[in-house]
Amino acid sequence: MSEGGSDVDELFCYGTLLPGQERWKFLAPFVLSYEPDQVSGRIYDTGLGYPAALFDRVGVIYGFRFRLDFKRLSEALSLLDEIEGAVEGLYRRVLVTTAMGIEAHAYQYGGALDQLIDIPKGDWLTR
Repeated sequence: MSEGGSDVDELFCYGTLLPGQERWKFLAPFVLSYEPDQVSGRIYDTGLGYPAALFDRVGVIYGFRFRLDFKRLSEALSLLDEIEGAVEGLYRRVLVTTAMGIEAHAYQYGGALDQLIDIPKGDWLTR
């Protein structure tokens, strides 16, 4: 897990940015293709209608990896940083390596940990 990656055009999502979820409309215009994938870490229910992921924990997080339009990558990441609260510090965009060996951006939770409820199966959609 690292920060940076201005040439990385993949994004791993595990919650409200997924197709059919409330924030998909913000991501959809930038997506060229996507497929299921997973990363190491733990996913939690915040109790506020959205999940929290911590990629430095033991476990598996299931989600989808999206290939973004490279010509609009900066625009996409700026918008998603704002949408995901990275600007206020609630989430932080980091680089992760997926189970398929692909480096991707992902949003790691940066809020309070005391109210988080573990999702043992690692999948927000089937919690």
